[in-house]
Amino acid sequence: MSAVVFIGPSISREEAAAALDAEFLPPVKRGDIAELLARPEPPEAIGIVDGKFLQSMCISPKEVLEAMDAGVAMFGSSSMGALRAAECEPFGMVGVGKIFDEYVTGRIDADDEVAVVYDEKSGTALSEPMVNLRFAVAAGLEAEAFSPATGDRFLDIAKGLYFPQRNARTVLMLLRRELDAAEYDRVAGYFTESAPDTKRDDALLLLARMRERLGGSSAPTA
Repeated sequence: MSAVVFIGPSISREEAAAALDAEFLPPVKRGDIAELLARPEPPEAIGIVDGKFLQSMCISPKEVLEAMDAGVAMFGSSSMGALRAAECEPFGMVGVGKIFDEYVTGRIDADDEVAVVYDEKSGTALSEPMVNLRFAVAAGLEAEAFSPATGDRFLDIAKGLYFPQRNARTVLMLLRRELDAAEYDRVAGYFTESAPDTKRDDALLLLARMRERLGGSSAPTA
C-alpha cells in the first residue's frame, strides 16, 4: 500500500522518514489532494500533518471527503490535519493525538491555536503554536515546575500575542517583570529543558498509526 504524508514545521523530514516509508510532501494546500487522486496510481493512504492557510487557500473538508469517496484512507494530526480530522471524523477520517482530541471535543476551537509561521525553504518553525504552549504548561504544572498562577499568566500573555510573534521566549520576556527571580528561573528553565513538543509527538503517532494500517511493514530498514 502506498502512502503520502503532508508535513512541515511540526516534524522534520528526516524524523518522519525514519518512522514511515512514505512520500513526504510540503504542507498541504487547496488542490493538492485532487492532484494525488489524478495520478495514474493514487496513494492508498494520505496523512495530513501540516497545511497552508494564509499564503494560499487551505484544504477544504470537501477535498478530504472526495479522497475517502475514492477509497483513500485519510489520517490527520498535529496542525491542519487535526483541524480537518475533527471535522471529518464522522465520515471516516482517522484523527490522531492530543491536539486532535482537543478539537474534536471542543475544548479548543480557534484555528490560531495551531498556527505558526515558518521558513518555506527549510520548513523550520519561526514561532510556536498556542496549543503546544498549553500542553507544555499543563505538563509543567503536573511536574510542579512552577506555580498555577504562573502557568495561567503565561497562557494569558501567549494568547494575547499575534501568532507570528508567539513563542516561549517572548512570553518569558514579558512575564519576567511580574515574577520574583526564583519563580522566573523555574519557569524559564522548564521551557528551556523540559517542555514537550506536542505537535511533533502527535505527528509521530500519526505515522505509527499509518504504519499499522499499512500492515506494519512500512518502517524503513537499514
